[in-house]
Amino acid sequence: MQNIDELLKQAVDRGASDIHLKVGSRPIVRIDGELRQLDGFETLKPDDTQTLADEMFTPRAAEMFNERGSTDFAYGRHELGRFRATAFRQRGSVSLVLRRVVPGSRSFTELGLPKSLEKHASAKSGLVLVTGPSGSGKTTTISSIIDYINTNLGKAILTIEDPIEVLHPDKRSVVAQREVGVDFVDSAAAIRAAMRHDTDVIMVFEIGSPEVARAVIDAAETGHLVISSMRTNDPADTVSRLIAMFPEAQQGVIRNQLAAQLRCVVSQQLVDTSEGQVLAFEVLTSNERVQEWIIKGESAPVLVEVMKESAFYGMQTFDQSILNHVLGGVIDIDSVLPFVRNPHEVKAKAMSAGVSV
Repeated sequence: MQNIDELLKQAVDRGASDIHLKVGSRPIVRIDGELRQLDGFETLKPDDTQTLADEMFTPRAAEMFNERGSTDFAYGRHELGRFRATAFRQRGSVSLVLRRVVPGSRSFTELGLPKSLEKHASAKSGLVLVTGPSGSGKTTTISSIIDYINTNLGKAILTIEDPIEVLHPDKRSVVAQREVGVDFVDSAAAIRAAMRHDTDVIMVFEIGSPEVARAVIDAAETGHLVISSMRTNDPADTVSRLIAMFPEAQQGVIRNQLAAQLRCVVSQQLVDTSEGQVLAFEVLTSNERVQEWIIKGESAPVLVEVMKESAFYGMQTFDQSILNHVLGGVIDIDSVLPFVRNPHEVKAKAMSAGVSV
């Protein structure tokens, strides 16, 4: 069995985005969206995957894997680049999944993000959230936001990550990147420490607990721009889940704080089509009507209507995002109708724009 660096080199040379290492199969890579076996390798045995994992594990990753049976970590080599890695036990053996982190950050235009996001990334304080399921590209979008600030503004930026996936060299800003379990133990404590230092922008890899949610809101209230992510489906789900992290007796206060501090929610998802996957964005930005929706706790359909009618503020719904792809000739309308909220409306708008349905 070849070592991990030799295996990854072959995968990278073939243009693979992901590598799956599992006992009973040859190494499998994803190229242009399709999984295929990597030529020149034999079927992996339990000792093979264990050895490959041991070659990559950091001391903390090895400790967490032994305790929990799974761990996430970053692996990098100068000549290969960086990979986001997940190791887990499967039927008593070790399995690994690695995703290649492409160097550099893509611009808002390249990602299809609205121009209005530049305004929110340039804000002195507030909360910007990027949400979506695992594998939807949240890390890429957040990296783009950090790079925009780093390139265009003179700010002190602190990132709190688990693990560090994209490296940000200093440009106009000064960027400090800290890793959970290596540079500090607790994310909430790291946020509070940053509030006492000369920090303008705090990026937190994920809001996954009430303690982190509380620290994030406090940081935004005390004059910091906070950028973070959540594994939620859309802006309405994001706001509801964030508020639900707090005891019911505190939720009224949290609604008011969130209404005042939330600047933007970018929710994204990958949509499978006959032409491959496309990235659709739902964008919520703050205005008086959105603040009222948060404070009153109105229903999700109400917020969708607000977003549909607020393109002036840089908002858009998933349906509008997908329709833009259709009108741009990126995807065929028939392949995306099952994924939209209102297929009849999307179909009618496509037809009125001259798209053959």
